[in-house]
Amino acid sequence: MADDVQTEAMESVKSVDEGEDAIDWSKAQEGVRLLLEAVGGDPESEELQETWRRRVPSAFKTLTEGSRLNAKPELRTFEAAGNSFVVKTGIPVYSLCEHHLLPYFGSATIAYRPDGEVVGLSKLSRYVRWQSRQLTMQEQLTQDIAHGLGDEVGAEVVLVEISATHLCEAMRGVETKTETVTRAVAGEPTDDEQRRFNEASN
Repeated sequence: MADDVQTEAMESVKSVDEGEDAIDWSKAQEGVRLLLEAVGGDPESEELQETWRRRVPSAFKTLTEGSRLNAKPELRTFEAAGNSFVVKTGIPVYSLCEHHLLPYFGSATIAYRPDGEVVGLSKLSRYVRWQSRQLTMQEQLTQDIAHGLGDEVGAEVVLVEISATHLCEAMRGVETKTETVTRAVAGEPTDDEQRRFNEASN
């Protein structure tokens, strides 16, 4: 079962400026330690000491890279032979739900019409990975990728679809594994471009 969500433009907010440290390590340690105590764990036990001291803070440092501009991949562009529509499918998406701090994961399809320049295909995957590594909603992430990529490469049109399973739904609440599909469009695609995108994402 898939839930289709057609997203509307939302303002993208980056919470950490380029010059700031990645995370406040001591606060992260304190927070994880308190959470372990809250659920009845012993933070000083041999099994849990490294959990709050190193493992979880380190994981969240990686999983929130999308909120730091200095972690953004460089999107080098190359002169395009024409303005052929570019479509890339099966891009992995791993992100964190900002409501429950649980992962959602799936795949993205990206298509764009270049305006004289194209970006290396591997860079598209890296850009999606960077955008995904933050506390966000799937709808917002879809918008961030579409409009952010359009700005980065100067594309005339960008279409993005993300299909993802949310562990906050599968592991709690209704405890049902479903897929949620969101789409975002930057620019005005032609009917043919929309058709090709639909065929690629199905």
